[in-house]
Amino acid sequence: MTTDELEQLLAQQPVAVLHRLARGRVHRHFRAGKRRLIELLLQHSSQNLAGLESDLQTLIAERQPPAQPARSPGRAAGRAPAPPSKQPLPGGGEPGIGEPAVSLAAWLEGLGVPAPQPFVPDPWQNEALRALDDSDVVVSVPTGSGKTYVAVEAARRAMEDNRTVIYTSPLKALSNTKFTEFSRIFGSDKVGILTGDRQENGQAPLLIMTTEILRNLLYDAASGEIDVRLDTLGLVILDESQYLADPERGVVWEETIIFCPSQARLLLLSASIGNPQDIADWLSSIRTTPCRLVRHSKRTVPLRAGYLHPNGKLVPLFKTAAIPHGHPTHLHPEAKRLFIEYEEETLPSGRPRR
Repeated sequence: MTTDELEQLLAQQPVAVLHRLARGRVHRHFRAGKRRLIELLLQHSSQNLAGLESDLQTLIAERQPPAQPARSPGRAAGRAPAPPSKQPLPGGGEPGIGEPAVSLAAWLEGLGVPAPQPFVPDPWQNEALRALDDSDVVVSVPTGSGKTYVAVEAARRAMEDNRTVIYTSPLKALSNTKFTEFSRIFGSDKVGILTGDRQENGQAPLLIMTTEILRNLLYDAASGEIDVRLDTLGLVILDESQYLADPERGVVWEETIIFCPSQARLLLLSASIGNPQDIADWLSSIRTTPCRLVRHSKRTVPLRAGYLHPNGKLVPLFKTAAIPHGHPTHLHPEAKRLFIEYEEETLPSGRPRR
């Protein structure tokens, strides 16, 4: 296979396959976008394209669905295939052909504000807080699992130890929201905000800012111009840390981590880092403090999918209340009907319907 043919084959693969192929070949491959990753793979393997091709073919073969059994003489003669078994699909998928679709009432059952009950931290939350005593921490958990609790408790403990805390987010709007939230929790005198549009209480022990602002402050500190009390900095919380992989802004998160004072603990929070262990390993390699990964995969707040038609009718999107993982084509029959109805109403007359 020529280099051009191999490059075309690599371009046809999902990014996850390319990252698996890059392990052991490309240093810090999680930083690269797809095009750059292909370039790095070809560059690294320029003297051994055959080895790269062999490994790629192996990964492609792993992704292939199992071969279908040979057709029986009965099928060759036009006999109808045997009905599929009614085994339930994993993750709440369609229970089987012939099973009734979930009703709207059953789909809505249980939705609403839960009854008040005493708050008990999850084991992973306690694990993250304990780990911060002697290491940096990467927290990778689903949305709604309670990352903010870890941030609040970690900030509280650092401030009780007379240490400055900096909380960063990628958006000014999110920074403003966190400023309001943390002011309510800790008191307005304990919380300040520094963004491009807003500067309030800049000497507070807990400062909210965008990641770019913190990066710039660290630049100033490196040049001898210190705007905040970095000498007392005890904790830096980087929310939405999946931005490390952003092609344009990821460098800001990298530089912030690299320039962060060694005495400060780093707490990275995200619900969508695809390779959190790689991030934790990288932090351990560039900082004097080791980094631990705290990972939790069970979604605390389950998701349900529905379809709201422009006529105001709400129906379940799938046949089951839960979202059928890996089987998104198992649509609710009423949702299918509404899709067709909407398509017929909106397509230009005479245009064939898909």
